[in-house]
Amino acid sequence: MRFLVFLLLGVGAPLATAQAPKAELPKLEVSVNRVDQDSQHMYEVDATGSVNAPLPKVWRILTNYERMTEFVPDMESCKVLSRNGNEVIIEQFGVARFLFMNRTIHLIVRATEQPMSAIDIALISGDMKHYESRWELVPIPETGGTKIIYHGKLLPSFYVPGLIGSKMIRSDIERMMSAVLARLDRRDDARVEAIAK
Repeated sequence: MRFLVFLLLGVGAPLATAQAPKAELPKLEVSVNRVDQDSQHMYEVDATGSVNAPLPKVWRILTNYERMTEFVPDMESCKVLSRNGNEVIIEQFGVARFLFMNRTIHLIVRATEQPMSAIDIALISGDMKHYESRWELVPIPETGGTKIIYHGKLLPSFYVPGLIGSKMIRSDIERMMSAVLARLDRRDDARVEAIAK
């Protein structure tokens, strides 16, 4: 189900190579529910976590779409097709690994940015019947960090078993979000850190 690793993002969510010490790992809460909508079985996904990184740095990383392949597992390419104000059209190719099968996933999505606040992702075309998500970024004044809230709703265009599917999706989301939070908290070199502030 690793197609979720890049589907859920739709925007740049990095896989960290260096993680924070165990005591500093961000708290992560994830829920996955299978819901019926318009006679279809969809998955609703919610995830929340906090990082010590300031909001400008979080925003910079999450909107650096064309560098996603450097850090998102199973994403083979990510290209900005166009940008018009706060609307960005993005094309993604990745690989879904499900049981003993591999499947190439191609998506074109629209990212609508609300600077330093939220990113809404909507499916334009590709290998999903339905996909929408929202990333919200909330500053934490007490720590100078950022709370990241993710909500998504998806319906793959291929068969995913009910209960087992939910468990696999949850596992994939936890893996992906843990990597995102760890990357957001990773210290960059001094030059990059200065730009992020």
